[in-house]
Amino acid sequence: MMFDAIVVGARCAGSPTAMLLARAGHRVLLLDRGEFPSDTISTHVIHQPGVAALARWGLLEELRATGCPPLRQVRYRVADVQLTGCGRGVAGQRAGYAPRRFVLDDLLARAAVAAGAELREKCRVTGLLRDGSGRVVGVRGEHRGVAFTERAALVIGADGMRSSVAAHAGAGCTTWDERLTCAYYSYWTGVPADLEIYETPGSWVAATPTHGHATLVLTYFPQSRFRAVRADAQRAHLDRVRETAPQLHERLRCGEQVERLRGSGDQQNFFREAAGAGWALVGDAGHHKDSITARGITDAFTQAESLARHIIGELDSPSRLDAALRRFAAERDGALLPGYEATLSVARMAPPNAHRLALLRAVQQDPELTSIYFDAFAGAKDITALYTPRLRELLADGPR
Repeated sequence: MMFDAIVVGARCAGSPTAMLLARAGHRVLLLDRGEFPSDTISTHVIHQPGVAALARWGLLEELRATGCPPLRQVRYRVADVQLTGCGRGVAGQRAGYAPRRFVLDDLLARAAVAAGAELREKCRVTGLLRDGSGRVVGVRGEHRGVAFTERAALVIGADGMRSSVAAHAGAGCTTWDERLTCAYYSYWTGVPADLEIYETPGSWVAATPTHGHATLVLTYFPQSRFRAVRADAQRAHLDRVRETAPQLHERLRCGEQVERLRGSGDQQNFFREAAGAGWALVGDAGHHKDSITARGITDAFTQAESLARHIIGELDSPSRLDAALRRFAAERDGALLPGYEATLSVARMAPPNAHRLALLRAVQQDPELTSIYFDAFAGAKDITALYTPRLRELLADGPR
């Protein structure tokens, strides 16, 4: 084998996976269809568990040095409730970040190369190599128009929701749910913002500062409205901000939109098989959910660490590697399923019921409960952590 692992896709899941394996001494080939730096559709937000991962990898200070503003305060409004504060954080990291992807992905790819991985850009995988038993043992592809084959003990698909590695491996869906939303976003200067979230029945609007002194503004619509929204997306986007977040809309009137509107109506919700004989999937290739909770980048980091932890030192033995991949698959599903279910609940954008409003009104009265709520939003805690004696006391007392 020329390589221990071939990682297909060099963005938020693939580059950290390649970096961690290379740092452990494995020979890693990292392939991507694009070139870096380059942009991609994204909600941008890295929640605190993802920020803690960047710190563990020694990359957080490098991200900060790019001028990416920290998200130290969250504002969330629904009905008559407004929560303002921040989570208690993870491993001392209380701030989130929302970097432009042409900055973040380039940083991660360079970190993989610095660790010893070989990066090939403008590279398309056209198939998988298999041995006589059917085990995946490498890839076929084209690099800048020239055909190639490379062999490895493990091929890792980190190539997104429409993963070619998943397709070639025959990875089936173990969980699938219908699309629930479509999303659009724009960039504005002259619009100061915290991480802000506004919710009304059938609508979700968010804003967050990002690179270049710009503010990202996101709007969500039910999937059933996709065709109507797409017919005049710019107008629908701004109307949604005006209707759902009028104070934010007033700030937009004083600012300037600096790039074209971007969006997607293809917000798939699924788990694919995580691994098989000689192959594995990380990031959106193996699991994708609606972007409304902005968990994608953080989940990609979590999966990269999980896969690396299980397979480091096991790549020279097919039987040990297969056992490690089974452990990774079980861990992935157990870790991500609660966030998947919570995200689908949010993405339905249903009117808040009386129980949820009562809970939020109680949380609003206590800064510590507010912090726990924002930890749950970031995926750092399960929502059940809210059910403290203090919350029960406030619920019994009723609203003030």
